[in-house]
Amino acid sequence: MTSYALPTSSTRPRLGQYRQLLVAYLRPQWGRVALLGVLLLVSIALQLINPQIIGRFLDAAQGGARGQNLGLAGLAFIGIGLLQRAVALASVYVGENAAWAATNSLRADLTRHCLRLDMPFHKQHTPGELIERIDGDAASLANFFSQFAIRVLGNGLLIAGVLLLLFREDPRLGLAMTVYAAATLLALGVLQDRATARWGEQRQSFADLFGFVEERYNGTEDIRANGAEPYVMNGLYQLMRTVLRNGVAARMFNSLSFVATNFLFLMGYALGLGLGAYLYLQGALTIGAAYLIVYYIGMIAVPLEDVRRQAQDLGAARASLGRALDLFGLQSAVRSEGSAQLPAGALWVDFRGVSFAYDGPDADPATAEPQGDNLRAGISFALRDIRFTLPPGRLLGLLGRSGGGKTTLTRLLFRLYDPAVGSIQLGGVDIRDLPLSGLRRGVGMITQDVQLFQASIRDNLAFFNPRIDDERIEYALRELGLWEWVQRLPAGLNTPLGAGGQ
Repeated sequence: MTSYALPTSSTRPRLGQYRQLLVAYLRPQWGRVALLGVLLLVSIALQLINPQIIGRFLDAAQGGARGQNLGLAGLAFIGIGLLQRAVALASVYVGENAAWAATNSLRADLTRHCLRLDMPFHKQHTPGELIERIDGDAASLANFFSQFAIRVLGNGLLIAGVLLLLFREDPRLGLAMTVYAAATLLALGVLQDRATARWGEQRQSFADLFGFVEERYNGTEDIRANGAEPYVMNGLYQLMRTVLRNGVAARMFNSLSFVATNFLFLMGYALGLGLGAYLYLQGALTIGAAYLIVYYIGMIAVPLEDVRRQAQDLGAARASLGRALDLFGLQSAVRSEGSAQLPAGALWVDFRGVSFAYDGPDADPATAEPQGDNLRAGISFALRDIRFTLPPGRLLGLLGRSGGGKTTLTRLLFRLYDPAVGSIQLGGVDIRDLPLSGLRRGVGMITQDVQLFQASIRDNLAFFNPRIDDERIEYALRELGLWEWVQRLPAGLNTPLGAGGQ
């Protein structure tokens, strides 16, 4: 488990936040990251060495070298080429494992953080939207975690190595290729900045779409009963059109970067090829050196194209990182800062002048203050000045019309919300003075919506708490008259329930 929290950010995170994220989630993967760095350095060295063998081969062949020596040079070229491919395959394997470990840790932290946010947040964001934001944004960061920094550094070293070798052959050629590489990187930087905002809009449009679909699936019966299929389909069409529009805009910038880098490559290749041919015709280069120049000019396009792809991924990653930081920056209005303890034994419930509003047209209900016997006007209160005491061992039934505040009372008792005015005491302790974990160990809730997890009977009854032993579960089932039924099942308490179960 990674303990990590970042301040609220926009879709353009600062450089320091990239560093924080990399350090936090890659520190547990330091062995894999170090191995990945070594593999990439070895791959770069092999790529730079292999053309030298061919250059020497051509010069030796032109000078009338023996066939045995030429054969050895050819075998060395093939062997180094195969080794370079094997190293590249190993780096992909190591990088993907590091990426999955890091992004799974990020998913867990984001999920844990969202589960701890209060009810107003979950009222504003549907489960489908949150799944896309947590899983989709984490998936977009996979390459950033596994290979971005190392590959950009590695490609930078490869480009620098190629330019140095070109300078060694002829300074004029090295200077021309340096100008080409600098112009390409500058163009990539300009286009990537503009693409980041487009990627952020696309990620949000996907979140809106998945949230819409999830919510409408849950309401299928009501939609069909009220003949609302055309309305729902129109909403789906509008969201899909937004996804298409944002996706086209984001990919247009990627296409522009592809066209720009390829145009610059053609110009640089033509310039380098022309200079190489001119120097060879002037007798300043051997045939092997001329081949090396042509090969290296073609080779420099590979790391620049990889940098372009990394810049493209970085645009999507920056957008996803900004959205992840926004989630981390959200804080629940219901704070778990108390340190009080519930007394032992049966507890009593005491509502003392509790008033609560879910929302108000002009004001935040948390700022509502009593004015004499009346509360401030302008706020629609679900509960107003509720006062009662429920002694230990007593049962209380609440009857009333829908929207009368019955569910709100239980939500306040669980601190899913805090009251705007007044206090709630449990066993003589203000529930705001209790840690949330302590409060929820002392109060239980059974909702009107029955949910079964795809797990065993034991896990469904104990909510996956291993500290609850089988004897306690058996006692509860006997009290309900269900123990004999469980005993007749083939696996007893381990019989699976939920989807595909009983």
